[in-house]
Formats: sequence, C-alpha cells, structure tokens
Amino acid sequence: MILVSKIQIPTLPTVKPRRLYVYLPHDYASSDRRYPVLYMFDGHNVFYNSHATFGKSWGMKEYLQKTKQPVIVVAVECNHEGNQRLSEYAPWDFHAPKPFNADVQGRGRITMDWLTQTLKPEIDATYRTLPDREHTLIAGSSMGGLMSIYAVTAYNDVFSRAAALSPSLWVDRARMAQLIKASPLAKPTQIYLDTGSAEAVRYNRDCAEQMFRAARLLTKAGACVEARVCPGAQHCEADWEKRIPVFMEYLLG
Repeated sequence: MILVSKIQIPTLPTVKPRRLYVYLPHDYASSDRRYPVLYMFDGHNVFYNSHATFGKSWGMKEYLQKTKQPVIVVAVECNHEGNQRLSEYAPWDFHAPKPFNADVQGRGRITMDWLTQTLKPEIDATYRTLPDREHTLIAGSSMGGLMSIYAVTAYNDVFSRAAALSPSLWVDRARMAQLIKASPLAKPTQIYLDTGSAEAVRYNRDCAEQMFRAARLLTKAGACVEARVCPGAQHCEADWEKRIPVFMEYLLG
C-alpha cells in the first residue's frame, strides 16, 4: 500500500505543495510488528511512472510488492521550480555549470533539519516504525545521492545506513572531503555507492574516481562501504532501477 498526501516544507522557499509518499509493507495491516524506515529523495520518481519527471520511475513499488521486503519507505517530492531542487539537495552554496549555469544557494542543511526534526517524528508517531538509528536508512540518486552521503555523515546519530546511486560528488568536493574527515561515524554505519560507466555528465567525467575517493574517506571515518562501477549504466531511473536489488540487499541484508 502506498499512501500519497500533499505537504509543505515551511522552511524552504516553495509555492506549490509537494507529494509525500509512504509505502507500507504487505503485512502492515495484518500484524503488529514494527519496521525499519527508508527515506528517499526525489519521491516523485520512486514509485509511479506517471509522476516521474521523465516518465520513468525507479519501479520501487513493483520491487517491494514482489520481494515483500519488511520496510516502510518514505519518499518526498522535490521542488521543481527553477533551480530549487539543486538548492534543497545541496549542502553548500555552489556554481552549477551548463546546462544550469547558475549560482545555487545550498539549502541541504535546512532540508535535512526538516526531515530529521519534523518529518521523522511525524512518521514515527503515525506508523509502527523502529525509530532508532540502526533501523533508519536513507537513499537517493544524483543530487539525492549527494544528500544521502551528507545525511549519513552529518546526521549519523539519525541514520546508520545509506545508498547513494550516481552521487553528484562534483558539488564542492573539498567541502565533502572536509565533512567526512571531521565526522567519525558510529558503528554500525553502512554505505552503498555506485556509478555507471556510461554516465556522460560533462562536469562529472571522473565520477568513478570521485566515488572511490569518497569511499576511502568514509571507510577511514569508520563506515563499512561498498562501491561499484556498473558497466554500461547511464545516469537515469531505468538504470537505477536495475540496482535496487543490490543496494536493498546491502542495506537490509
């Protein structure tokens, strides 16, 4: 079952309400058990093709229904206005090159403060969750992948596991490295990273090198890290969908 509602995030500059998606496991209504929670960025791209930006979702609904994974998934739609998605998924101010060619104000901390201090308590109060850090996960791709690394590092007291698919590590690499080096991670902390060998993003040609550099830093900080280069994979939902079984097994296995 997927519950869809409209919400506002008052601390972020937005006009239109955004969708909040909550997936409840197949046995939620027939049991009294509690479940881990996976938070996901770009919620509009997670479950439904009809909601997805480019008409193709991750297909997470089909995967969860087929595997009957005992997990609640909470996915929040981004702000589609102008460059606001870049802004709310960026931990720091940065200049976005072509095709954006814009100075972006990083509001990632505001996004994560809202998610951890407002949304998570509401989810824990409404649904039968396992609210401790060991059972609180986060995942995303591209800018959402960047935010997943930021979340599990800067908010490590909340999240113990993260999956970052094709993370946009080109956004202020030095600041990310500085953050990881200054953030000793609690045990257990598990982080899945990947990138596609065919990701033709002009400003991220060394994405594999950046990913492995981040993996080394995260490992030194105390995390258990799996980093993969996916042969032939491009920067798109169809290829991220293929990696769902891999990162979900790593996070929940």
